[in-house]
Amino acid sequence: MKRFILKTNKKNLKLRMFILFLIVYSSQISNAQSDKAIDSIQKVIPTLHDSLKFDSYILIFKKTLRKSPDLSKTYLDSATYISNNLKEIKTKESKTLKLYDNLGDYYYRISDFKKLEELDKKIVSIYLKKENKKKLAVAYNNISRTQERLGKFEKSIESVMKSLKLQDELGYAENKKAFSYRSLVTLYGKILNYEKSNFYNKKLEDIYIKSNDSASLASVWGSFGLSYKKAKDYDNALKYYKKSSKIYEVLKNKNSLAHNYNYLGSLYISLDSLELAKRYLKEALNLGKAVKDKPKIAVSLNNLGVISNRQKKFNDAIGYLEDSKKIGREIGHRHLLIDVYFNLSRAYFGKRDYRKAYINRSYQAKLKDSIFKRQSIDKINELEIKYQTEIKDQQITLQENEIDLLEQKAKVSKLQKTLLGGGLLLSLGIVCFGFYGFRQKIKRNKLEKEKVDAELAFKKKELTTHALHLAKKNEVLEGLKQKAKEFNSSENNKNGYQQLIRTINFDLKDDNNWKSFSKYFQEVHKDFNSNVKQKFPEVTSNELRLMSLLKMNLSSKEIANILNISSEGIKKARYRLRKKLNITTEESLQDLVLNL
Repeated sequence: MKRFILKTNKKNLKLRMFILFLIVYSSQISNAQSDKAIDSIQKVIPTLHDSLKFDSYILIFKKTLRKSPDLSKTYLDSATYISNNLKEIKTKESKTLKLYDNLGDYYYRISDFKKLEELDKKIVSIYLKKENKKKLAVAYNNISRTQERLGKFEKSIESVMKSLKLQDELGYAENKKAFSYRSLVTLYGKILNYEKSNFYNKKLEDIYIKSNDSASLASVWGSFGLSYKKAKDYDNALKYYKKSSKIYEVLKNKNSLAHNYNYLGSLYISLDSLELAKRYLKEALNLGKAVKDKPKIAVSLNNLGVISNRQKKFNDAIGYLEDSKKIGREIGHRHLLIDVYFNLSRAYFGKRDYRKAYINRSYQAKLKDSIFKRQSIDKINELEIKYQTEIKDQQITLQENEIDLLEQKAKVSKLQKTLLGGGLLLSLGIVCFGFYGFRQKIKRNKLEKEKVDAELAFKKKELTTHALHLAKKNEVLEGLKQKAKEFNSSENNKNGYQQLIRTINFDLKDDNNWKSFSKYFQEVHKDFNSNVKQKFPEVTSNELRLMSLLKMNLSSKEIANILNISSEGIKKARYRLRKKLNITTEESLQDLVLNL
């Protein structure tokens, strides 16, 4: 470190040298000592050289980030001001990079992943220009983490692979690649490629067993638990999550415990152990709030909403889900919001607020469509870039060949040269015309797809509205029927009331509404009926009706209203259907139907 002169007495000089010592060895200082050190640094900062002022503000920022992100940002702003006004170029560059790293920590802490992605891209571009492979490998890992939080899983995988390629070029040992392997475990799990997820997870397990790293091994076991959960092997999933949680409990790792408890809660929901699930999820919520991790808090609230829906506590469910929705919107967690909107729709339907139920289901559909369209646009853009690159390469090759030809035939006549130039222009014209045609084809395909998507969305809305109408209509008619029975028992004129009951019964059994519903259903789920008949030829028409309503993810009460049978009748019908489809008690009828 360069020498600097301070115009003060020896006592203050010793104090400043002590502060310099704190900056260098800050990671080894306890929290109590750190608070005292921060007070001392703040008092003497005005007398320090700019470079040391910058380091002092960064140190205080790091020490206050976890406790108070808003307060820590003020120290980071002070460091930014100093960095912007530094005159020495090399010092300014090093301080700017250090500033970016810490600003990234701040954005990650407050879950502002959109700003973090912009910052990560800026850091990558800097290290690409510097050709610093070591720093670039770290930068690619960081941007991958950010892209994963934004739901850009394929781009995130690409970034990790770039990092691993650089690490191979640098000759890194397997244990140094652990961070990248962990990212790939998570990412492949999220795109449902469990074979690759487990492949990288096994690499991690070998690394951490050799190094006796219990905390990291706990993370690996948690990942195995997730894979088993997705494969519906709940016994093994519980075993691995509990093994992982025991280590985190010993280590008092609140962040990782919140993550594990969320998954344990989700597992117990799948097993219909709702009270046990609620216990884990409330503990996860408290831990998430303690560490101020917004994504974990949002997941806990969403799952608590699922439990409340199952228990018919719809007001509680709406409270949890609205809070989860607010956080999901704030952090841009689109995949979580899809689940939240669906669960809100179920809650409002349970309260018979059909307008809000329909609105939330529409939001869910729009969000799904927007994610699909964004992915499609990204792929089209990627293809177009590749195509343009190939065209440019062809043009360059063509021009190089032309130059060689002109050098070899310097004495070619003017007429030959003119013809050759004309041929070149014609070739370029053909290439340009082909490129124009390709772009027009992409536009036509995009318009056709948008038209089909719009028609499908409209049919989905009609189908949902029709199902809600059927459920409501049958529910109202059943109520009228019960009223008529009450009047019948108290009045003498039984003939008129008997006629009323027969009319309502006829309306309840009328198949016209069901035919309309069936028509819309087959337009939305075109291959469903044929798939059922192909796989399960013994299924009756009534059982096919039940499976159609299960495909729409309706509750047993909603299905009972539509089919005009009791809740007990629905249970018996489901039991008979499970038996006919040869489904074990561990398997889910709902999941089987949804996957058809």
